[in-house]
Amino acid sequence: MSLVDPMSDTTPFFSDDNEGEGSAEKDDRPSPEQEEDSPSGLSHIRAHLTVVVLCYINLLNYMDRFTVAGVLPDIEHFFNISDGKSGLLQTVFICSYMILAPLFGYLGDRYNRKMIMCVGIGFWSVVTLASSFVGKDYFWALLLTRGLVGVGEASYSTIAPTIIADLFIKEKRTNMLSIFYFAIPVGSGLGYIVGSAVDNRAKDWHWALRVGLLNPSHSRHSKKVGTGACLTLSLSFYSNSFVLSTFGFTAVAFVTGSLALWAPAFLFRAAVFTGEKQPCVVEPCDTSDSLYFGIITCVTGVLGVAMGVGVSQWLRKRTPRADPLVCAAGLLLAAPFLYLSIIFAQKSTVATYFFIFFGEMFLCMNWAIVADILLYVVVPTRRSTAEAFQIVISHLLGDAGSPYLIGVVSDSLKQADSYMWQFRSLQLSLLLCSFVAVVGGAFFLATALFIEKDRQIAENYVQAGEQAW
Repeated sequence: MSLVDPMSDTTPFFSDDNEGEGSAEKDDRPSPEQEEDSPSGLSHIRAHLTVVVLCYINLLNYMDRFTVAGVLPDIEHFFNISDGKSGLLQTVFICSYMILAPLFGYLGDRYNRKMIMCVGIGFWSVVTLASSFVGKDYFWALLLTRGLVGVGEASYSTIAPTIIADLFIKEKRTNMLSIFYFAIPVGSGLGYIVGSAVDNRAKDWHWALRVGLLNPSHSRHSKKVGTGACLTLSLSFYSNSFVLSTFGFTAVAFVTGSLALWAPAFLFRAAVFTGEKQPCVVEPCDTSDSLYFGIITCVTGVLGVAMGVGVSQWLRKRTPRADPLVCAAGLLLAAPFLYLSIIFAQKSTVATYFFIFFGEMFLCMNWAIVADILLYVVVPTRRSTAEAFQIVISHLLGDAGSPYLIGVVSDSLKQADSYMWQFRSLQLSLLLCSFVAVVGGAFFLATALFIEKDRQIAENYVQAGEQAW
């Protein structure tokens, strides 16, 4: 009796190639419910505990990534840098992360995932700690260490979702992925909150980078991946729905990357422009906007991911194109709210936060669904590589350049070195986010035209591979 339903859209990765040879002689076969919940053969408790560990690491990942944005005014004042150079902090990290993702995706499909994540996370912790000791004359060193942080995150982010895909199938997999992706907005929000709180308490932004080093060295529930499969990646790269959804997710990355770095600074400049706050002339700067934005990010992340998954599962009963349609709706609804939040910043702080809340909530509807789309249109033995490919494209054209681009556009629009133009130029440059969100929505609408056919092709391809084994 096989541990995997031949009609399912996943195959076991956690067992060695020879573990299944004597399975027919064993009497303690898993029940049908256990087979559906954990196609890898792991127990129900162990499979769920693995997800908990992976979610915890993912939470720390995103806390570390956005702590810098939470104390950005202090960093700008400490190093005396322009908006363009500030944007480089996020860009160099994303570029490193993006470049290394294919390498770790390749390794994750062939070698011990446990060791890959262990080494990567350990390196990430050391480099993050090193970045907290950079002096004011060594901005280049901060850029270098932030770039090296991408090594650890690339080793983890390309592998973790595929492990969850190996543990669960169908609706259960979607639910587990939604829990995993809750960690992205929640971790991001905590990065702002913890960063600003530690900065205010310690009166030194360097300490904000030292609070996220409680990383587990590895997930002890990961096991060696078998290397017997020889399926090609051609389906991944030539599936229309995979390519189009990747470009749609690129728009999500562009917008979230821009907001992640610039939203707190923009809110602070808006408050200075309206006279609600004083300009930052002495450290520590007022980081209360980072705190409020962090809280909004946490709450909207949970609501957005839950709403996206819930609506998608409800709509799947009516159309097989539910997933890309929900993703498109999320981006198209987010665009006007983001636009209004930027425009109202010069008049009402309350209105700005109100529109940001709904804009971010609709934007977060995509996270778990896009991951699920990838997993059911890509053959299981190449999911890590496909995940890496999507990371490269979405970051290369998305948040790798968007923070820097927003900063450069802001600098170019600035007509005078005044507080008014510091706000106005950044306001105008951030309007680009609404346009990109609409473009992303269009890509997801195009994905809906191909998703049903591509899923059927992927499922048939898996069956052929299993019969050949």
